[in-house]
Amino acid sequence: MQILLRLSRIIDNLNELIGRLTYGLVILMVLVGVWNVIGRYLGRSIGQNLTSNALIEIQWYIFDLVFLLGGAYSLKHNEHVRVDIFYTKWSPKRKALANLIGTILFLIPFSIIVVIVSWGAVLNSWAILESSPDPGGLPRYPIKTMIIVSFVLLFLQGISEAIKNFAVFTGKLAPDQESHESEF
Repeated sequence: MQILLRLSRIIDNLNELIGRLTYGLVILMVLVGVWNVIGRYLGRSIGQNLTSNALIEIQWYIFDLVFLLGGAYSLKHNEHVRVDIFYTKWSPKRKALANLIGTILFLIPFSIIVVIVSWGAVLNSWAILESSPDPGGLPRYPIKTMIIVSFVLLFLQGISEAIKNFAVFTGKLAPDQESHESEF
């Protein structure tokens, strides 16, 4: 069990690092968005185009990255959507069992299915070096690749959560230790 918990910590640390880097993307996204708005209105008033399709698409891509890379980080910090009608009143062991079952039956299979279904589209996008149809737009294949990357990270975090919940359910880990802090 200690080897599995060590693996869980490695996965948690990876997703913690990616999540913290994603914070910086939020700031960058806001700055690009502010520039796009200012550039549009200021450009109109001076008769000069100060923004572009590429800048608009950069803003979209950064939002995509925040959304996609934030999934595993949100799961790690237990900040995902949950229907808490019964869950809040359950004991820690019962919560761990519910989380374990949900992870094994839903999260992990869904992550695998998304990777499998997306694989062909991403490979095709790379094969043709897919680009935006808009003039001055950006390549699409790198952002499409992030779909697979993000669901692999979510799959890994699901494995980590399953390990921790199994350990709590079997009494090998105290419920308050389940969310062990990252080592950063």
